[in-house]
Amino acid sequence: MQKMWLSLIALFIMGLSVFLVTFARSKTKGIIRMGLSAVAFIMMLVGFITGLASII
Repeated sequence: MQKMWLSLIALFIMGLSVFLVTFARSKTKGIIRMGLSAVAFIMMLVGFITGLASII
């Protein structure tokens, strides 16, 4: 049951990161765009690591 919750959290975090990078690239410019893209990248890494943890 715990692995299921970890995988759902990982999917949610990755989905948020996709939304954030899409928003950053379509609605913002300059340093804000870079900052939001960096946050989205970090969120994607966290989601990936959480997904790996749910497999192991």
